[in-house]
Amino acid sequence: MSLLADHNLPFAVALAFMALLALVQAIGLDFGGDADADMDLDADGDLEGGSAMPDGGIGAAAASMLGLGRVPITVWLAVFLFVFAALGVGIQGFATSLTGGPLDRWLAALFAAGAALPVTGVVVRPIGRILPKDETSAVTLDTLVGRRAEIVTGTARHASPARGRVIDAFGHPHHVMIEPHAKDGQIVEGEQVLLVRREGELFFGQALETRNLSPAR
Repeated sequence: MSLLADHNLPFAVALAFMALLALVQAIGLDFGGDADADMDLDADGDLEGGSAMPDGGIGAAAASMLGLGRVPITVWLAVFLFVFAALGVGIQGFATSLTGGPLDRWLAALFAAGAALPVTGVVVRPIGRILPKDETSAVTLDTLVGRRAEIVTGTARHASPARGRVIDAFGHPHHVMIEPHAKDGQIVEGEQVLLVRREGELFFGQALETRNLSPAR
């Protein structure tokens, strides 16, 4: 049975997309890599909270069953696409041997997708144990205190924070909201500051010129 046959079209497309993912990774590109690194601490992200997965309930059970969070999302997606295509071609082959003809391609795709989800969860578990972990690159908000930042949007004043960008110890950029450490202070856009303390997700900075510090690295 040909993979390029009309009734196998969804599975051929899945394999093609899987190959595209592999090519993108091989040449060093990364879907969503900048989004993962350039986390907005003043939005929904919570670096101190640990895992982004739900702690319990139906959502956690579903994520565990599907293997989400055990491997990078691109790896999970590649495994899913391969399993989906393999199951789909197998379903069409079985239908042909049983009835003399394949199923409608979209019906076969529906069956294959439903079966591929739990199978993908099983397959990625051993893969997750093999892949190197990068858990040490996770940082807490406290580790950003004492680092240098740059005001990138607006002017920071007392009770009127501006958006700043700070690089953590692992070279990952984060956007945070910054106010001047001194209540009568003002930090303009483009100015370098030293983050001296924080309250919740709000950071307080001291202009480098005020502390006679060299520019940020």
